[in-house]
Amino acid sequence: MNTPAAPRLKTHWFKVETPKSADQTASAVAFVAWRAARHLIDRMRAAGFDVDPGAPYFGFVRETLLFLLACADRMAFARLGADARVPFTTALVHHVARQLHDNETDLLGPGHDWGGLFVEQFNAVSQHYAEFGWAEPDGPDFGFVRYYGSRLEPFVPEADRRWVIDQVMAIEAPAALDMLRRSMDGVHSTQPRARRRESMSGE
Repeated sequence: MNTPAAPRLKTHWFKVETPKSADQTASAVAFVAWRAARHLIDRMRAAGFDVDPGAPYFGFVRETLLFLLACADRMAFARLGADARVPFTTALVHHVARQLHDNETDLLGPGHDWGGLFVEQFNAVSQHYAEFGWAEPDGPDFGFVRYYGSRLEPFVPEADRRWVIDQVMAIEAPAALDMLRRSMDGVHSTQPRARRRESMSGE
């Protein structure tokens, strides 16, 4: 079975000379985090893991987004510092919560505050991730990624549970983190983008 190709991402989201708010940059990163989570599940399915539609699928999505947002928060601290990190991460979590709420309402039905549940989950689970190490530019330590893999186990069949952590740690998490890191680098870049002709010619 073919592995899905990684989505193409913009490397520069904004004009450098026009400063953007934390909400604007968070909106761009939220879009990429959502795509990265969806792509990770597609890759897991292509690798033979059963992620059933409905509640198991969204459980998988939620845990992947919680992991990616915890990583984005660490990246924001490294790039922005402690003070600017807070409004960025807060806006990021709420943007993702709204996306998740809309999708879960469409597919699982109205009547639940899916977005509010996600915010509550992030507030709780981010404290768990905070116990693990992070280094720039390498990213999360072994325990950080293993913890993410362990949280996915309830959302796959029992036969897949012994393998899901290995698959995530070795292949899927690094690929998703690469997408996220490129997004974070792009939205917070202070380097002017190359002219189109120069970027095409290599001059």
